[in-house]
Amino acid sequence: ERMTDKNVRHCINSISLNFVSAEDEMPAKDITTKNVTAKDVATESAYFAGGCFWGTEHLLKTVEGVISTQVGYMGGEKTSPSYEEVCYRKTGHAEAVEVVFDPTKTNFETLARFFFEIHDPTQVDRQGPDVGDQYRSEIFYANDTQKEISEKLIGILNDKGYDVATELSPAVKFWSAEDYHQDYYDKTGKQPYCHAYQKRF
Repeated sequence: ERMTDKNVRHCINSISLNFVSAEDEMPAKDITTKNVTAKDVATESAYFAGGCFWGTEHLLKTVEGVISTQVGYMGGEKTSPSYEEVCYRKTGHAEAVEVVFDPTKTNFETLARFFFEIHDPTQVDRQGPDVGDQYRSEIFYANDTQKEISEKLIGILNDKGYDVATELSPAVKFWSAEDYHQDYYDKTGKQPYCHAYQKRF
């Protein structure tokens, strides 16, 4: 007090502060992905559906350069659908994952290749024990480049003998799923039951 004309005091919780000397301060280009948020860099987004979104998200978020993920619904007619509606009322939505990534650290092709290797793209309207069109394999492309890359990768897999059932559709409104679905396996400590890595390329 009595240090300024207005005679005010500001209390600051020291735990919330992180003091870094000017000499030790890291230049922006050296910030790792874990310390970067979507607000810090120019990001891109990709949308993948490959069975239960819990497992798809759990594995896609491990890719270097991925900033954030969230699970939700895409490709149907119902506005703001709930999980129960998508599962039991045939809304046409797929369980999908939105992946926000740093294009200086990864790219759509890397993500799409990994996507094809963490689920079975030959299954129609199902993934493992989960059956229904909400569990279909689909890429919702955000632009023509993503579409062309997806078509190229499907062609490669078909040439390798895989009968790829993955659908390609333009990205439309992504509806975020309920909170308890987000980062499901991180919250529960469980492991995906119908998603696992299998090299295909």
